[in-house]
Amino acid sequence: MMKSVKIQKIGIVGAGQMGNGIAQVCAQCGYSVTLADISEAVLEKAIKGLHGRLQRLVEKERLTQNEMESAIANISTTTDYAGFGACDLVIEAATENEAIKKSIFEKLIPALRDDAILATNTSSISITRLAAATDRPSRFMGMHFMNPVPVMALVELIRGIATDDDTYTAVNDVVTKLEKTSITSEDFPAFIVNRILVPMLNEAVYVLQEGVGGVADIDGAMKLGAHHPMGPLELADFIGLDTCLSIMQVLYDGMSDSKYRPCPLLVKYVEAGWLGRKSGRGFYDYSGDKPVATR
Repeated sequence: MMKSVKIQKIGIVGAGQMGNGIAQVCAQCGYSVTLADISEAVLEKAIKGLHGRLQRLVEKERLTQNEMESAIANISTTTDYAGFGACDLVIEAATENEAIKKSIFEKLIPALRDDAILATNTSSISITRLAAATDRPSRFMGMHFMNPVPVMALVELIRGIATDDDTYTAVNDVVTKLEKTSITSEDFPAFIVNRILVPMLNEAVYVLQEGVGGVADIDGAMKLGAHHPMGPLELADFIGLDTCLSIMQVLYDGMSDSKYRPCPLLVKYVEAGWLGRKSGRGFYDYSGDKPVATR
């Protein structure tokens, strides 16, 4: 049996919104972080965004200048997986696409130490199936952060069928050090949060498609009538409509239940490239000073 690893160095694959946020909270809590992506341009954009967020925390007096500088000093960037050789834990935070994730594992694993733990930030895909594509199913698990990572308190921990106790304990200890709260989910499609949340967003798109209400009416109804901080269509835009669609497809395929059928209007928006905030248009148009409902 392999000895448990004390996690001090963390690697993160993917410098997008999620990976960037994970890098920030890990660096702020004293971990040595290696952040990887496919191009220097993506990494430069990520570090610039991270620097801006930390600077705002300093301005709000929630972080000192020294703490900000220390966090930034804790992060190094790379386009080469060889940089992960010293990492105790590597978190994959790439696009919510199973083929892409498996392709990353194939290239990443030769660079890892045998005792390194590999985690995935997937929001819906089977942990057991992803683990089976690696050389370390017992040292592999789901570590699903919520978006935006620096703000949200929850991390869903998901064990695959082969995940061992030492791996779970080590990853849970990281969550505690990050001053976040873990909940444990069984390895079923979309786990707990997205199993409940995303079908609600999908239903809101059906309500829009059927003409029951417009975008602003649907969002206003749920904000005022259910006390939600964001309306479902606004939240879908924030998450990314492509991500919402991917999760619905995972649920529909995994559960074989028609109640998880992705709304055709959601499919149409994604096919049009209207993915929400990140593309500048979704259920709202973000090109002006204020978001404007598109239907």
